[in-house]
This record gives sequence, structure tokens and C-alpha cells, in this order.
Amino acid sequence: MVFSSNLFLFLFLPLTLTGYYLIRKPYRNFFLLLMSLVFYASGEPEFIFIMAGLILFDYCLALLIDHFRKQEKLCKILLVLCLTGNLGLLFTYKYLDFLIVNLNHIGFEIPLLNLLFPLGISFFTFQAMSYVVDVYRENSKVRRNVIHVSLYIALFPQLVAGPIVRFKDIEAQLQERGINLKIFSEGVRRFLIGLCKKILLANNLALIADHAFGLPDGERSVIYAWLGAVAYAFQILFDFSGYSDMAIGLGLMFGFRFPENFNYPYLSASVAEFWRRWHMTLGQWFRDYIYFPLGGSRVSTSGRLVFNLFVVWILTGIWHGAGWNFMLWGLLYFVLIAFEKLTGYPQKCKSMAAKFAYRIFTMLAVLAGWVLFRTEGIREALGYGLSMVAAKGNPLSCDYVIMGFREYWLFLLAGLLCCTRLPARLSSYIDSHGTVLIRLGTNVLRAGFYLFCFLWAVSFLVLGAHNPFIYFDF
Repeated sequence: MVFSSNLFLFLFLPLTLTGYYLIRKPYRNFFLLLMSLVFYASGEPEFIFIMAGLILFDYCLALLIDHFRKQEKLCKILLVLCLTGNLGLLFTYKYLDFLIVNLNHIGFEIPLLNLLFPLGISFFTFQAMSYVVDVYRENSKVRRNVIHVSLYIALFPQLVAGPIVRFKDIEAQLQERGINLKIFSEGVRRFLIGLCKKILLANNLALIADHAFGLPDGERSVIYAWLGAVAYAFQILFDFSGYSDMAIGLGLMFGFRFPENFNYPYLSASVAEFWRRWHMTLGQWFRDYIYFPLGGSRVSTSGRLVFNLFVVWILTGIWHGAGWNFMLWGLLYFVLIAFEKLTGYPQKCKSMAAKFAYRIFTMLAVLAGWVLFRTEGIREALGYGLSMVAAKGNPLSCDYVIMGFREYWLFLLAGLLCCTRLPARLSSYIDSHGTVLIRLGTNVLRAGFYLFCFLWAVSFLVLGAHNPFIYFDF
């Protein structure tokens, strides 16, 4: 079940909200946990036992670590057991077949397991591990209430595609959370924004990207190759940030405040800044549990700094998928961020022209990364990249370019605007400086606009339009 589906919008969500607010407060966490399990089981019922087993595994280990707190060596053994169990599960389902394929390429004859990996496994294993690690570090208090720990890991708004929520972020909210009409309304607004990002922008721009990436290299014109790459950059942003917006909005409807996951990443002035703005909860997870324990940037030699960055970015690439293109994608960001760390760019850029040029370089690097991310292998990525620079004997333009702009210009323009702060700043300016009458009229227009966009999005769902979720694959 996905958020952008009729089943979720018109059956699961209304039933869950109604039940949640009708029952007494002491039973709401149990009800939310039950509905979260129903949500997960609706797509892959056989994997619910794996997730439940993982939750109990980490719950018991956290209790043991807290109980034997004074026995440091035993606590370290329990922590290693936690990491081994969680990462072993993740490796088995997501990466084992990839390893077997590569071993077979060098002479082995190992049959593939063809395991389907549980939906959202990369997200909920990271959350489960972070709980045990934080208990070990004494950054969070252990919870003896198994419902609280289970709800933290399995809560349906962020279960399958984040944001990656840390236990300390919602620790107090599991016990008591305030909700009022203003908070609930903000949750609805945020959910609608995410839904429209996903259905109206990501899904429509995906049609350009899918077509451009699906053409043979020689038939893809240079301009269409660039258009396809840009369309995919918009698609993946609005797909994932739209999901995060919906998750944050749903959390607010139930009184939870999840961390933000995106902050206008395409406005970044450097590659490092891009990753401080993109999928922020994943970046913070790797920073706090991998990069800082290795020493971070506060190391005595540049070699050690490079090593720390290498480990983090190789793991980031692997986290996103079992494929050499994802590893190369991680290596690309390692090289770019290491370059910025070691040289001091773009801080050394003094003139406006130099700073602007580095912004352009940053976006070109990000676009190159998305080509690697979108294609299924290094050879395909190289072919697409060569077609972008007319190195595959392809023409400069083609009819697809005209068709793409003619049919999707509105979504491209809306996507470009939504990558900037302009809509938010305009709305904020009116709220701060407008007269009472202007603010009232703006609120009426805003509500009408949300309603129109919601109905427009629902019309796509009713018609069975293209509706994938990119990050469900990770």
C-alpha cells in the first residue's frame, strides 16, 4: 500500500484516523501499532514476521545492554550482536544475490537465491540499530514497554521510506503527545503538498525520464538526453520529498513531529551542501554512527580524512542498492566532497562569477550522479552520458524534444519553481505584510488551490496513471 493510492486515501487513512480519535488515549499507541502492521502486511504479509522478529531482537538486546551496563565487555558483545543481526538480515535479502552474481563471473557456480527483500528494510533496520546504539551510548533511555519500541520502528508514516527517525526524536512523544486543530490542519496541509508533489510532478515528469532513458543511445538526441536527465532530477526530488512531506504530515495528524528530510537541495552552492540538504536524516545517520566514530573531519592527517569520507560514501552508495552503478555513484560523491574538503572550494571563490560557476558545476555533478543512479549498469550510464555530449552519433535535437516541452511544459515549470523558495517566500510575505482582508483572501485562495490540486491528483489515481515510488526500491 502506498500513500498515493485510492486504497490508502479513501479507506485505510480515514479508518485509522477515526479509530485513533475515538478510542481512549491509553490504547492509541497499541491501535497505531496494529494499523501499522496492517499497512505493512497489505503489501507483503509474509515479511511482517521478519520485521516483528527484528523488533523483538533489538528490544531484548537493548534491555540486556541496560541491565549489564557495568559490564563493559559484555555490553560491547551485545552491541556487536545487534549490528551483526541487523546488517546480516539486510545483507542477506538485499545484497547476497549481487555477491553471488559477481562470484559466478569469476568462475564460481553458486545458484541464486532470488530473495525478494522486505519493503523498507533499509529504513527500519537503520532505525532499529540506532535505538540499540543510542541505549548503549546512553543517549537514550531503554524502554521496557515493547509497544513503544515496536511503534517507533513500525509506525506506518515513516516505515517504508523514511524519514529515518531517531528514537530520541520521538521518545517523549511515544509517552505523551499534544494535538490540536492547528497541528492537525498543518498535517493535512503538509500531506496534500506531498501528495501533489508526488502525483502531479514526479509521476508526470517520470514519463519524460522513462522515455529518454529507454531510447537506444544513438536515437536519443543531445537536447532530449539533457531533458530526460533534468526530468529525472525533478522526478526523484518530488518523489522522495513528496513522500517525506506526506510522512511528516501524517505524523502531525497523530501528534508526532518527524524531522525534516529536504531543504531545497538544488539551491546548493557546493556538493557538500547538497548532501546537507538532500535526504538529511540519512546523512545525519551516517554522520553520527559512521563518520564521527571514525574521527570525522577532526583528524590529524588528510589521509585519515580521505579514508573516513571514503568509508561513508561507499556505504552510502551500497545502502541505496546492490549494483556497481550505486557504488560508482557513491565514489563520485566521495571524490567531489573530498576535493572540497581538501581544497577549501567553493569558499575560496571570491567573485560572484566564480561562485555562480561553482553552483553550475555542482548541479552538473548532481545531474551526472542521477544518470548513474537511474541507469541499470555502468555501461548504460556511460552510454547515456556520451549521448548528452553528442559522442554517440546522435543528433542535436529531435521531435521528442518538441513533444516533451509541448505536453509537459507546465509540470517542468512548476517543478522548477518548487525547487526554489519563491512560493514559500511569497506566501510568507503576504502573511506578514498583507492587510487583514488580503490575508483572508489569500487563505481562501490557498484553500481553493489545495482542493483543486487534490482533486486533480485524485483524477490521475482514478484513471490509473503511472504511479511508481522510486525509494521503495531501496
